[in-house]
Amino acid sequence: MSNETPGIEIDLTPEYKRNLRELSKKYRKIRVDTMPILEQIQLGNFIGDRIPGMGENYFILKVRVKNSNIQKGKSAGYRLIYQVESTNSVLLLTIYSKSEREDITPNEILSILAEFEQD
Repeated sequence: MSNETPGIEIDLTPEYKRNLRELSKKYRKIRVDTMPILEQIQLGNFIGDRIPGMGENYFILKVRVKNSNIQKGKSAGYRLIYQVESTNSVLLLTIYSKSEREDITPNEILSILAEFEQD
């Protein structure tokens, strides 16, 4: 499910697809909520905070996304993790609900990358 526009190509890991599908069962507006973030990324605006502990070889960012279904603001919303692979390619690694999961470790991110590279 590659999404091409003039600018940045966005690819999805199986982990991202799985989590999005599961979260969308509980939070019906997740796709609408994430769309503005994806549009920013496609325009080349790499928003979010760099994840510490990933080493210099990885440019991986975590961005807060508001969850319209729970009315608690971004702090209780989603976390979208993505890797900037090049100036025109981004890989969406995973998405999770902050109310269901506290954080993600660098090792978990590396294992998502390893699974994606095997496919």
